[in-house]
Amino acid sequence: MSSEAIKKFLDGFSVEVTPKAASKIENFEDHIPSGTLVYIAHIEGTPIEEMVETAKKINDQGFCAMPHFPARIIKDKNVLEDWISRYKNEANVSNALLIAGGANKPYGQYDSSIQLIESELFDKADFNNLHIAGHPEGSMDIDPDGSTTNVDQALSWKNEFSKRTDANMAITTQFSFDASSVISWANNIKEAGIDIPVHIGIAGPAKLQTLLRYSIECGVGASIKIIQKRAKDLTKLLLPYKPTNIITELATYKANNPSFNIEKVHFFPLGGIKQVSDFVKEAC
Repeated sequence: MSSEAIKKFLDGFSVEVTPKAASKIENFEDHIPSGTLVYIAHIEGTPIEEMVETAKKINDQGFCAMPHFPARIIKDKNVLEDWISRYKNEANVSNALLIAGGANKPYGQYDSSIQLIESELFDKADFNNLHIAGHPEGSMDIDPDGSTTNVDQALSWKNEFSKRTDANMAITTQFSFDASSVISWANNIKEAGIDIPVHIGIAGPAKLQTLLRYSIECGVGASIKIIQKRAKDLTKLLLPYKPTNIITELATYKANNPSFNIEKVHFFPLGGIKQVSDFVKEAC
């Protein structure tokens, strides 16, 4: 695999931060290219003030903030409208990742990203980019029976919506370590008529213990097995994980199949944003 193909595959990558992690980064430009899309994870219990402050910091430094809107922690339409207004007016935000969220029970009237879309508030606020969640390994939160029935139906609905909205849409996925599962999933949704571009989630360099903990929390089943297998190899146990293999496999597939629907890489910097930056520099 040529470094040029990998460089092309990684071009325009995005990263994800929490307000806490962002507060420790004085200048994002020390780590990532200017203009990089930076998702802001809205963890349950995080005050909206911290989210807006983080978004403003990111945008003011010349990057592109995309805060999460987890439906289950948004009480009602008034709260949703307030959040959108504050992001727009205080931080100049016009991007959003719409997700159901990980809360066990909805705080109020919303429990799915479809309901957020149906509010029409994002279109009214002229949000330019609306991204939605993708689940290459399924989601037990959405399909407790282990199937992909609800996930597939929701994706189909959102695909139809993408044809009606002026906003640019993309599917941003949960992270995975298994390239074959990702390729199969991406091809399957394309065959099902889903033509929204995919931004594939990739775990950044981190200790194996960290990866395993996040994998269990996020319910990425096939990926957990891969990490557990690696952990059994004592020669690798103390070495930090790097996503070299999955990036190489996906970049190779993309080079051989230019119409492949994965267009961008979205890094979850589980070991830190500097580690992601260093990995990208080495890979390219």
